[in-house]
Amino acid sequence: MSVHTTLLKEVEDLATVATSPESLMQRLSDHIHAAMARYNWVGFYLVDKTDPRVLVLGPFTGSFTPVPRIPFEQGLCGAAAATGKTLVVDNVAGDHRYLAGSELVKSEIVVPISVAGKLAGEIDVESYFTDTFRADDDRNFVEACAGVVAKFLKTHPLV
Repeated sequence: MSVHTTLLKEVEDLATVATSPESLMQRLSDHIHAAMARYNWVGFYLVDKTDPRVLVLGPFTGSFTPVPRIPFEQGLCGAAAATGKTLVVDNVAGDHRYLAGSELVKSEIVVPISVAGKLAGEIDVESYFTDTFRADDDRNFVEACAGVVAKFLKTHPLV
């Protein structure tokens, strides 16, 4: 069994015992960050309840504090939110949209999380290495994690 398959099973197990969306997102961030050496920051941005075109920082784990609020028109997270599509950037230095949370970050993947066709948030993973998310296994894994959270949110909405 691959590392990604094993880790996804562990993420699914976390969802079965989570008591709230925030607790699931924090435990998922902590677990993935600890298990994947090149995933240096793992976290969530959630749609702001007062302004649905802005993302606000949710639970995260990592060695820096990221940007706390991101309008849909800014950054890689904003771009992924605006399009509703996964965004993989192998070298953030070459993408003008990148909003630096840390100068150490070299690559990033952002996966939108939708519930009933509506954006609820996104999972964001950043790495201090270029090309971290180039492999299909990494992209598929992060997208599957977003799916686990989306499924949880169907029965445990954000308040």
